Amino acid sequence: MSERALDLAPAAASLRGDVLRGLAQTPKTLPSKYFYDEVGSALFDRICELPEYYLTRAEVELLAKNGAEMAAAIGPGSTVVGYGTGRGTKTRLLLDHLDSPRAYVPIDIARGELEQAAAALAARYPGLQVLPVCADFTAVHTLPAAAPAHGRLVFFPGSTIGNFEPAAARAFLARARDVGSRMLIGVDLKKDPAILHAAYNDAAGTTAEFNKNLLARLNRELGADFDLDAFDHYAPYEPVPGRVAMYLVSRRAQTVSVAGERIAFAEGEAINTEWSYKYSPLEFERLAAAAGWRVERLWRDAAGRFAVFLLSA
Repeated sequence: MSERALDLAPAAASLRGDVLRGLAQTPKTLPSKYFYDEVGSALFDRICELPEYYLTRAEVELLAKNGAEMAAAIGPGSTVVGYGTGRGTKTRLLLDHLDSPRAYVPIDIARGELEQAAAALAARYPGLQVLPVCADFTAVHTLPAAAPAHGRLVFFPGSTIGNFEPAAARAFLARARDVGSRMLIGVDLKKDPAILHAAYNDAAGTTAEFNKNLLARLNRELGADFDLDAFDHYAPYEPVPGRVAMYLVSRRAQTVSVAGERIAFAEGEAINTEWSYKYSPLEFERLAAAAGWRVERLWRDAAGRFAVFLLSA
């Protein structure tokens, strides 16, 4: 059974405030959480199917191959709290193996995709209570009253932890201990920089379209007048911090109107739209430990590109 989504989504005023604050900084930034409107979510689904974008395939392989082992380690009767689980493909791979889960609480900022996924999961698992929450999962402090308070497992697939800078990642992981006593989390591992570069600079240009859709969203929702052709997608791998950095780079000097404010850009000036940090297994174990977690189990795909960690608080 799927209940109506608990609506904790950021208000339009939050979007305006976040965007104007970010564009006033040096260097300019835009929060990556705003990628995922209806158009952005559809574009990300296309990215996950690209030949260069190995991350989704590697994690799906891990969950499909090791799902029974993961479920045995997790044990029976858990309540799964899913952070940003999108269409629910990976959630199904987990739920298919779990022993008598009591409830599933998906938390996602993309309302349309959230409601569709929740309905599909409720139909697939008729004995499971599905309690969707439309919200920014990084700021969730309230779960539905019907969600059992004990035996909660935070399920955080997709290597989204890499979108946080390390200090913010540590703080986020520490806050997650207030939601659940265990966490199953996907982490993209360090590897050949050429593989990483290709994953974020695909030949079809879909990632560039996804990045620029953030500007298109501001045009639609904040009355901005960004010329999308006046910005280039740029996503280098930076080996010293160990991250892919995603930018939109102004091709010329220009002034853009955003929510009634005039924002000046110099030629070559960049907006940082996302970080994607990569970790070695030891680096992530240390990060988790600093946030009060210990690693129970670790699974890696056959090519050693991606890992899923089971953490205990």
